[in-house]
Amino acid sequence: MTAIDSPTRAPRRARASRRTALAAVVLAAGLLLTACGGDSGTPAGGGDGMDGMDHGGGARSASSAPADAGSGPAPGAFNDADVMFAQMMIPHHEQALDMAELADGRAADAEIVELSDAIAAAQDPEIEKMTSWLKSWGKPASAHGAGGMDHGGDSAEGSGMSGMMSEKDLDRLKAAQGEEFDRLFAQMMIDHHRGAVEMAEDERKNGRNATAKKLAADVAATQSTEIDALERILDRL
Repeated sequence: MTAIDSPTRAPRRARASRRTALAAVVLAAGLLLTACGGDSGTPAGGGDGMDGMDHGGGARSASSAPADAGSGPAPGAFNDADVMFAQMMIPHHEQALDMAELADGRAADAEIVELSDAIAAAQDPEIEKMTSWLKSWGKPASAHGAGGMDHGGDSAEGSGMSGMMSEKDLDRLKAAQGEEFDRLFAQMMIDHHRGAVEMAEDERKNGRNATAKKLAADVAATQSTEIDALERILDRL
């Protein structure tokens, strides 16, 4: 993934308090959708792994993970699907943060500004959570080479992560101003969110760790709500 002149993570966290109220509305709606949905705690068919991602490892238990995993932020058994979910969702979220940061000084629509703040407020803490899981599981924070992942280049194809924007896409967004920015941002973030929802639903189906599956359910619900909001904005622009 290519950073697009984004500020350091510290300023993002410093602004988190002012974004919390904005994010609360979106998150509350997302939780309502989750409550109305199916049970995310039971893998479909009892499966422990994602097709093509088990690599012979199968499910791990707390006893087979590093010594501190049982008391870590995502205790209990986990499998390759849980690991891949975290490793892929972290850079996916990071790109969403980069896109959200561009709204400052470029967006003309108040709802675009509010949504960009809500996205940053929700996804920055989720990055921290997933990073802590991987550490407690004894896994690297990124899956270099997994699924042909390549965060550079001009194309997002082959990144292994649905909805990722290419460098050219991001350059277009960075160069836009006013209503042009608002339209591009909404269109790109809808695609980006749809990719995240797809990844989250895969985790809900194939993951094993209860904490990871709960976050996947939250991501799917919250970002589905934001997709609806962005589509309504596009309709009136």
